Amino acid sequence: MSDVLFIKTSSLGDVIHHMPALTEAKRHRPDTRFAWVVEELFAPLVALHPAVAEVIPVASRRWRRALYRPTTWSEIALSLRRIRAREYDQVVDTQGLFRSAVIARFARGKLHGYDARSIREPAAAWIYDVRHRVSRELHAIARNRALTALALGYAQDGAIDFGLDRAKLVGPLRQPYAVLLHATAQREKEWPQDNWLAVGRALAARGFGLLLPWGTEGERLRSERMAGQLANARVPERQPLDDVARMIAEAALVVGVDTGLLHLAAALAVPLVAIFVGSEPGLTGPMGAGPMAVVGGKGAPPSAAAVIAAAERTMAEAP
Repeated sequence: MSDVLFIKTSSLGDVIHHMPALTEAKRHRPDTRFAWVVEELFAPLVALHPAVAEVIPVASRRWRRALYRPTTWSEIALSLRRIRAREYDQVVDTQGLFRSAVIARFARGKLHGYDARSIREPAAAWIYDVRHRVSRELHAIARNRALTALALGYAQDGAIDFGLDRAKLVGPLRQPYAVLLHATAQREKEWPQDNWLAVGRALAARGFGLLLPWGTEGERLRSERMAGQLANARVPERQPLDDVARMIAEAALVVGVDTGLLHLAAALAVPLVAIFVGSEPGLTGPMGAGPMAVVGGKGAPPSAAAVIAAAERTMAEAP
């Protein structure tokens, strides 16, 4: 049995975009043991993928905020010991950042990554043993699949498969609900609150419950403000990502801006409407097997009416 280690630490959307590459790699190399280095916050989600034999969490975001603490250095040493515990046949850094390349360099094995023209941090390519050319014009999922296939020596084929089974995450039937993903770490991707309220009222009028999840304290306050103005709306507690995946898997509809949880909904084939405001859907738009609509674009935010119409079409297509 051969061993392969993937380095894809963050962010949530990037992690989800790597999952089809792992599914395809397992199909071509069924006897290979796959491990994955990922930020601790995303580790519960990565563990849901059936091809992952080992998840190695790192906490680089948290460590950067507390480098002066002895406990931080103890944690870093423990993570590096786990990374170095095995000798790998291939180590593949699909993140393509200098930070991820440094983490990958600590692993024992031939290190593959993008060449300098294929990434926005060309210095990362200096660290790799083997460098591969992959167009930056491709969608993020296609880039991950291409690099992985080049590193592991097979030809890409087949449809996109995230490896996540929605049916295994769905619990008992209850009132249908929609998830409104208004929160985003990038201000240029935000959609106006009045538009969210219009969409929420339209869905509530159809009998949907509404969930407004959040990640930061500011997002929680915004969720609570909106929930106070919408019928049958609720702000869930913050949960680990595997529980968030179950919440999304059980939704009848997800409406969201370009954020990681939107891509999780696409990976689970949940009916969705993707709202693009400050990013390009051709490079990072949702992809998946479920009904979906993409509205808006970089510098061209959609109206509330356009999103409501897209939600109607998407629900009509849903089984």
